[in-house]
Amino acid sequence: MTTQLHGKNILIITANTGIERDELLKPLEALRSLGATLTHGSIEGGSTQTFLHDTEKDRQVESDGKLSGLNARDFDALVIPGGTVNADTLRQDPEAQRLVNEFVDAGKTVAAICHGPWLLIDAGVIPGKTLTSYTSVRTDLLNAKAAGWVDSEVKECTANGWKLITSRTPDDLPAFNQAIANALQSA
Repeated sequence: MTTQLHGKNILIITANTGIERDELLKPLEALRSLGATLTHGSIEGGSTQTFLHDTEKDRQVESDGKLSGLNARDFDALVIPGGTVNADTLRQDPEAQRLVNEFVDAGKTVAAICHGPWLLIDAGVIPGKTLTSYTSVRTDLLNAKAAGWVDSEVKECTANGWKLITSRTPDDLPAFNQAIANALQSA
């Protein structure tokens, strides 16, 4: 990545357990290395439990605050990592849904990987978008009135004034992180 993101503020949100380790830590590391300021918000604040492949506990990662104390006006982009437990918990959280809608209403970039688009479904922002995700989420997205689903390492969709970036799995993280960086550089 050659893009520089000095002065850009990015929010990455998680539940407090079930986060796919690389889908949290790789974007944090990659985007920070480009000069962006990253804030990790979690539902309860405090520590979050990461996993490897949704089954093996990995490490605890401290979040910077509770979702209820965060506002889209303070950030340039929102990143939603996957992990089935993480995504299923986030999708049911009213504060996570509020944040997604604030970012969308403000015309900002929203990026979700793997099962992360589940939150976008419950926030009601999927209709008309073409995106990718973990394969098992495809039917859920189409049932939520997505315009389409593609099997691609990254899919960018700009419609209704906001940009959506999605990816399938941790294998797609380099392309996912680069797409986020490119979107913020051109914003």
